[in-house]
Amino acid sequence: MNLLVGSLTIGFILSILALGIYVSFRVFDVADITTDGSITLGAATAAVLLVAGVHPALATLAGAAASAVAGTVTGLLATRFRIPSLLAGILVMTALYSVNLRVMGRSNVPLLSVPSLAEAAERAGRRFSGGAESVGVLGWEVAVRDLAMLAGAFLVAVAVAGLLYVFFRTNLGTAMRATGNNAQMIRALGVDTGRMTVAGLALANGLVGLSGALLAQYQGFADVQMGIGMVVWGFASVIIGEALVRSRLLGLALAGTVLGCVLFRLLIALALRWGLDPNDLKLVTAAFVFAALVLPRLLERASRRKEASRA
Repeated sequence: MNLLVGSLTIGFILSILALGIYVSFRVFDVADITTDGSITLGAATAAVLLVAGVHPALATLAGAAASAVAGTVTGLLATRFRIPSLLAGILVMTALYSVNLRVMGRSNVPLLSVPSLAEAAERAGRRFSGGAESVGVLGWEVAVRDLAMLAGAFLVAVAVAGLLYVFFRTNLGTAMRATGNNAQMIRALGVDTGRMTVAGLALANGLVGLSGALLAQYQGFADVQMGIGMVVWGFASVIIGEALVRSRLLGLALAGTVLGCVLFRLLIALALRWGLDPNDLKLVTAAFVFAALVLPRLLERASRRKEASRA
């Protein structure tokens, strides 16, 4: 049960990253590699501010803002300097490795002895449970701390998805979606597609940084290597989510992205539980992404063949 609760918690935290990937990948059709660096930047910024005594909520928002700046730089490189978006993301991601080391001053910043949102969630959970250290869930004893963090991660993920849904139905959000869908049409209506792209990548990386700040507080540390492979994780979550909901409607797509990230995390946790060597984790992650990309097409072809044979 502890494995399940922990996996769900990390899944909901990383679903915010997946929502950021959804914005860049599906809304703007940009494979933004900046993610690997911006999640670490969000974690590093929040960690340094927490150690300095800044309120956890402000430190978390500052981490998101720092990553939004990184996304803005990627957008400017792609729109103002005409660098291909993929290459622009690689350039910024590469530069962020050094920036993150500069921000932290070292490769790892521990957070176990400083106030954080994880600690606040734990206090709230203990107050709600009457001071108990653990509670029974389906016959299993689960620490109140773990349940409180799960509830907090769930609420934040739902809130972010809800705010994104509301935002993308506003005039600005609709213009952003139209920019990714048909840039020529929206440009003919007088919208600066370059600014929309920059704003969209800033929003996407801001969400990624928010996820990184929350993840660092949940894990109890920020590490310069924590962002490696996260962009693949986000792509997998978006693709799995689309396979689950089988719809491009905005609300269902956002919900599917969250569910896809949680399911993907559960699959990884089960693989580790069954004896997977942690050194093979990235290989298995790539295999899951490959399966998520290929299986829906194979199933669709198989259903078409069955329909054709029946006809």
